[in-house]
Amino acid sequence: MSRLSVALLASAVVAGAAVALPTAASACYGCAPPPCYSCYQQQYVAPEYRTVEETVMVNPGRVVAHRVAPQYRTVMVPKTVMVSPGGVEYERLPPQYATRQRVEMVSPGYSYYAPVRPRCGGCGW
Repeated sequence: MSRLSVALLASAVVAGAAVALPTAASACYGCAPPPCYSCYQQQYVAPEYRTVEETVMVNPGRVVAHRVAPQYRTVMVPKTVMVSPGGVEYERLPPQYATRQRVEMVSPGYSYYAPVRPRCGGCGW
């Protein structure tokens, strides 16, 4: 084959392929041109928090000592007698607890890039 026939054959194949194969833009009318620079958009995810309730000791248990003074009475005019001796009484105070709420972070905030949604159903852009 000559160079001329090879060139004609090649141009016919290219022209036939261009006519026979539909392009993405041929199925969509009035679409914006395909985005070149903004195929992805930055998305933000806010941080997540939760409230945790925990029991904490407000006041520890303890023992308090109370002194009791001895009691005296006058039985006769010249004589004073001890009616009950002095001593110590112990009072046991139980520990006191309370519920405390605190906020803790479950997951930190982050950002990622997501593909932009198509603007036209037919052509994909």
